[in-house]
Amino acid sequence: MKKLFVLALLLVACKKNKVDKPEVSYNFTTVFEQSEGQKTATYQETITYYNALAETYPQILLQEIGETDAGKPLHVATFNSTDTPTDFEVLRQKQQILFINNGIHPGEPDGIDATMMLFRDLAQGKIESPSNTVIVTIPIYNVGGSLNRNANSRTNQNGPETYGFRGNARNYDLNRDFIKSDTKNAQTFAEIFHMVQPDVFIDTHVSNGADYQYTLTHLFTQHNKLGGPLGNYIHKTMMPTLEEKLAKKSWDITPYVNVFNRTPERGFTQFLDSPRYSTGYTSLFNTLGMMVETHMLKPYKQRVEGTYELLKSMIEITDEQSSEIKALQREQQNLWYAGASYPLQWEVDSIKSSTREFKGYEGHTIASNFTGAERLKYNRDEPYTRPIAYQDYFTAKDSVTIPKAYVISQGWHHVISLLNRNNVQYQTLSKDTLITVESYKISNYDTRKTPYEGHYAHYNTQVSSTLINKTFRKGDYLVPTDQYAQRYLIETLEPMAVDSFFNWNFFDTILQQKEGFSPYVWEDKAEELLNNNPNLQMEFNVKVSYDEAFTNNWYAQLDWLHKQSKYYEKAHLQYPVYRITE
Repeated sequence: MKKLFVLALLLVACKKNKVDKPEVSYNFTTVFEQSEGQKTATYQETITYYNALAETYPQILLQEIGETDAGKPLHVATFNSTDTPTDFEVLRQKQQILFINNGIHPGEPDGIDATMMLFRDLAQGKIESPSNTVIVTIPIYNVGGSLNRNANSRTNQNGPETYGFRGNARNYDLNRDFIKSDTKNAQTFAEIFHMVQPDVFIDTHVSNGADYQYTLTHLFTQHNKLGGPLGNYIHKTMMPTLEEKLAKKSWDITPYVNVFNRTPERGFTQFLDSPRYSTGYTSLFNTLGMMVETHMLKPYKQRVEGTYELLKSMIEITDEQSSEIKALQREQQNLWYAGASYPLQWEVDSIKSSTREFKGYEGHTIASNFTGAERLKYNRDEPYTRPIAYQDYFTAKDSVTIPKAYVISQGWHHVISLLNRNNVQYQTLSKDTLITVESYKISNYDTRKTPYEGHYAHYNTQVSSTLINKTFRKGDYLVPTDQYAQRYLIETLEPMAVDSFFNWNFFDTILQQKEGFSPYVWEDKAEELLNNNPNLQMEFNVKVSYDEAFTNNWYAQLDWLHKQSKYYEKAHLQYPVYRITE
């Protein structure tokens, strides 16, 4: 009787185990596959799909993180085939982390569909799981744009049938917002990026521009700008290895064809990804970055399949070369240091370039039936393969010496909030403190005449510099440069940098003079000022003698004298971020 009872317990236990075992009930055929490559998944279909993957396969985790301008959270899916739980602090000690961002422009949805299939095939064993790499994706980054679905906004694009819109819920182009972070999307992205701290980053796109034979183009972060051992690696190892792997799979690829309304055979220049762009931003933290740009005129099915193969190849490269990448990243951490010269602006190197065999179509200039003017017409019946010049070397045209630290007045709390989002380490002064600092005055700048991504941005910014002793208040911020976010600090806090916070209008209040003068009052004081300052009188006389416009403008003369006097406010044009250089 006792034996029968034990047997019954075993049968119940076996039955219970069978019931608890997860069964695959969801149809993991994607919308893209069901439509034979004509459709892309909607936002809800995409998130539902990843939810089902996460519920079915233990290697996949789906998380909701942060906010977006659309009022919905961002989702992060992770494929982790290791025995270690998905704790990125732990995983990155031994694993490489590859991060795929999809749907930044939801009218370019190739990566959305390709990554859905990629995660499924990894989980189901159709693709061998990488030994040394954890894969992370944001399924759809621009949630608002994805919800704004239409069939017509991509004038130049061949499919899919319907898709999302480029602008987000507030009509921002999110691939111009990484450094300035005007959107909740970008603010949440920073949180996710610094949580993950990926070794390799891929952003998926569809091109605009010329016509040519390739379905796939790559846009790696510019190697001179990335600099050091990682810059050398991405240019001489990672890029050619990707090209070789894809060639073996019968997928030709070329660098992103950066031309507009002309044919490419005259050559083209590598795209320079400043920190407003995703790969320009991620490279500030020593992440190897690339964008895949499929060709707009190729069929959607072909574009998605090409993106899928590229992502597989990049996983292979990351996994096979994981030890080398880790070693190079450690070496890169010593590339920049206080006292070193750091390049802020770049220009094409006129001496060095590459030659590539390019597969294009002959382009002809013909008369337009519509305007009567000359227009460009490609002929796909005239393919060619010929060598072209590819200008993929850049040289620094402006640089700055890296300070030991920056000091930021505490009133600029919106700047501090962005430093916080980017894991910047700093301390606050515990008492009023006199510090010798390098002080910048904004001496010149130009401003865009038309709005760009919510800003009238500055450019050609110049400063004058002086060493001063300045008393900073208790609570002001002392930010050392010897830290993880070093390059982020330099690119945002040096006003001459292309995507500095100054150039994005974060400090525009210093450009407006708050106090002025009444001419009838200042006339008497100005005369007294000149009488008591012979050197200033001489400088004034010289200026009057050669500057006709100044001579004929009485107000300009009074204003110039006011700016030389003790009455001129010190805050005007005074940049409120100071440099400690000694």
